[in-house]
Amino acid sequence: MTHIYGYARVSSVDQDLSIQEAALRAAGATIIRSEKKSGTTTEGRDELATLIEFARAGDTIMVTRIDRLARSIADLAQIVRTLEKKGVHLKATEQPIDTSSPAGRAFLQMLGVFAEFETAIRRERQLEGIAQAKAKGVYKGRKQSIDADKIKELVAAGKGATEIAKELNIGRASVYRYLKA
Repeated sequence: MTHIYGYARVSSVDQDLSIQEAALRAAGATIIRSEKKSGTTTEGRDELATLIEFARAGDTIMVTRIDRLARSIADLAQIVRTLEKKGVHLKATEQPIDTSSPAGRAFLQMLGVFAEFETAIRRERQLEGIAQAKAKGVYKGRKQSIDADKIKELVAAGKGATEIAKELNIGRASVYRYLKA
């Protein structure tokens, strides 16, 4: 007996999964795994890992859109390879993706390229916005977590980088960075 499993994902805690879950149920998913995690990597996405591990040959994993599954072509390709090895199909409710057909696999690969491109463009815009904010003096970055004066004080007391790092509970490389500056 084959099963259809749904996977729903949103990026942040304040976003709602109910629309995706309802669409997956309406498309025939009997079990739905959901999580609120970034899609930029598969690491830490335990529900997805559980679903991939649990699915058996002939089963289908369904998503609403491919960007709910992966944001990079590398992650998408790895997920698809893993599913293919297990004999598990991948379908999307809002896109003509069905890895059980050659046309569905081709469309999946094209969408993966566009998703990765979109992520790169978004990252570029973020960096431009940060640069503009810095130029205006609005963006300061995060507060320094290392006390440079304390490092200087400990160096003056004759302590080495390893000893300073242990005492301040920071990395030795950070101590060297401050000493170099």
